[in-house]
Amino acid sequence: MDDFAGKVALVTGTTGIGRAAALRLAAGGASVLACGIDAAANADLAAAGIRVQRADVSVAEDVAAAVALAVQAFGGLDIIVNAAAIHPFGTVVDTDAATWARCLAVNVGSVYLTAHFGIAHIAARGGGAIVNVASVQGHACQQNVAAYVASKGAIHALTRAMALDHAAAGIRVNSVSPGSIRTPMLAHAARKIDGDDVDVEAVFRRFGAAHPLGRIGEPEEVADMIAFLAGPHGAFCTGADFRIDGGLTAGLGVR
Repeated sequence: MDDFAGKVALVTGTTGIGRAAALRLAAGGASVLACGIDAAANADLAAAGIRVQRADVSVAEDVAAAVALAVQAFGGLDIIVNAAAIHPFGTVVDTDAATWARCLAVNVGSVYLTAHFGIAHIAARGGGAIVNVASVQGHACQQNVAAYVASKGAIHALTRAMALDHAAAGIRVNSVSPGSIRTPMLAHAARKIDGDDVDVEAVFRRFGAAHPLGRIGEPEEVADMIAFLAGPHGAFCTGADFRIDGGLTAGLGVR
């Protein structure tokens, strides 16, 4: 677990996958700064020993401040994990313009901003890694999630562009595309689909049954993939998307 000794990581999102990624990198020896806007999640992660900065990752000034704090506190920057996201529901007809813009700003704009302010610092250390959390919904999608799907497909494309643009600086850029993972976002989806008073665990079991492995995934399983891509074992991986979806997108849903 000591792949990251001496490394500095910035992680966006302090719930779900972001939380798990921050803890996994720290367990591997990295100095981690996590940032997000959920006060309770920020406090919980800080209590677990992670340095946390409140930041709206769609706001340039907040992201610039978070990057600067990581560099100031820990001496540089080697790894960025972009896990912050929101998940609105709606078609392009019933999604209002503000919701559309907010989804793209948080889910995709944050990837741009962390790279915009962070890449020079990573390059100054001789290279490093960026891992963007996308989704299987960037490959194949449900109905009624137009903005979310657009944002995740954009992350796939932006990952490829960044990988090509910054390979010469020794910076590897990859994405991960999780299926259904036990996170607050998935619980929100369960309530959105089945109602606020739904038995969330029962919905999770139904979601899991759609995956060939027969269950939903855990945030720590995604965090392990992120750690692989961010660390030395993923040294020849760049410009790619790695699905961690229990086989969900491997086949056709025809029986």
